Amino acid sequence: MFKGFKDFIMRGNVIDLAIAVVIGAAFSGVVGQLTKSFIEPLIKVFGGGGIHGGAFVIHGVAFDWAAFINAVLNLVIVASVLYFFIVTPMNQINVRLKKAEAEAAPAVATPEDVALLREIRDLLKKQQG
Repeated sequence: MFKGFKDFIMRGNVIDLAIAVVIGAAFSGVVGQLTKSFIEPLIKVFGGGGIHGGAFVIHGVAFDWAAFINAVLNLVIVASVLYFFIVTPMNQINVRLKKAEAEAAPAVATPEDVALLREIRDLLKKQQG
């Protein structure tokens, strides 16, 4: 039971996934703070400034549309960086590895019965002219 678990954990995919989750969480925190500290205040300034800048008020309840736009920008930034700096290079590496494996693969040997049938065919062709 433990050997199977050890084999599962030691596979590259699980370790890569764990590292990606940790780096993604840390990066998401940095981008979240960036957008909260710099981009959201800019949205609020363009939304009218003041206490209710970037929000609209209905019956004394503020609807913070600037926070929503900030969250969408946060998602777009994180997704873009992960795609262009993680996914695209990994896809290129996988293509190169598959190409190298295909080139290094040994030629498939012809089964013995197929080789014998080919010899018989060639002999019959020779006899018939």
